[in-house]
Amino acid sequence: MSSRPRDPSCLFCRIVADEIPSTRVFEDDLLIAFRDIAPRSPTHVLLVPRDHIASAAKLTEDDAGLLGRIFASAAEIARSEGIADGGYRIVTNIGEWGGQSVDHLHFHLMGGRRFSWPPG
Repeated sequence: MSSRPRDPSCLFCRIVADEIPSTRVFEDDLLIAFRDIAPRSPTHVLLVPRDHIASAAKLTEDDAGLLGRIFASAAEIARSEGIADGGYRIVTNIGEWGGQSVDHLHFHLMGGRRFSWPPG
């Protein structure tokens, strides 16, 4: 993974830097995971890279290790949150029309209820 600087004006960069409080459920050298402040399901955790990456559209092949870590960590969090057996959803939004509200790559890990398809 290539190193990218943090953006001091980015909400998630500020959460990563502990400038804004969050309820963390996981962290390591590449990412943090914290509870969403406006959950859409009983379990709603955001997984956020420590480096500033605007969205999944900015990922390259060099980010393969980061993506592997994100999905492995999501599975670990799902187990620790008790939602792994029932199933869960992992989502990332890209751009305004895709529903991205913070321009920092993040994945929503949601579970604890049944989801429908297609999403809204």
